[in-house]
Amino acid sequence: MRSAEDDLTARARIRNAALELFGAEGVGGVSLRAVAQRAGVSHALVLHHFGTKEGLRKACDDYVISLVRDTPDADLGDTAGLAAMLEAGTAVRRYLGRAFLDSTPEAAALFDEIVAYTGQWLEQGVREGWVQPSDDPPARAAMYVTWLLAPLAFGEHLARSLGVADVHDMRTLLRFSRAGIEIFTRGVFADERALEAWDAVRDERGPQRGSR
Repeated sequence: MRSAEDDLTARARIRNAALELFGAEGVGGVSLRAVAQRAGVSHALVLHHFGTKEGLRKACDDYVISLVRDTPDADLGDTAGLAAMLEAGTAVRRYLGRAFLDSTPEAAALFDEIVAYTGQWLEQGVREGWVQPSDDPPARAAMYVTWLLAPLAFGEHLARSLGVADVHDMRTLLRFSRAGIEIFTRGVFADERALEAWDAVRDERGPQRGSR
């Protein structure tokens, strides 16, 4: 008889196989039989754990959200652990890139959930003193997530600009993600002239719907 531990291990293998295939071909282009073959399990076992392809897709989304929630808690002093986390996230990054490229209602809901959680995380950082306060926290959270996901959506163009074949390669990932962290940490502009100019345009045009 299959043990509960075996079932959990099989479930994780199926989910990981789905992440990989969905990321490469899109949810619509992958059958449950293909996922079963990649995971090394039977089609019946995939149905047992997830029921339908939609159930499997939802499990992938839930897993991605759990990683988003866990990532801010990573120990930045644990170099080996941080590297392992980045290595393990390759399939997830491919999955996200394909999901947002397909632009389905499910992808929109996933994006919204990531933005909502990121907003909470940034506000926690403001309270604890390791994030600068914002004049518009919801807009900042949305832009932060969009910025982080942009390399996934524009991976082909980013790879060409960096002279590499694959943006998911670990060395390339570290290169462009460090550039992003540098911007977030040190900033780009040395003064507030650009911000003041944008504020002047905003004030001249009056409040916009949805603004604060």
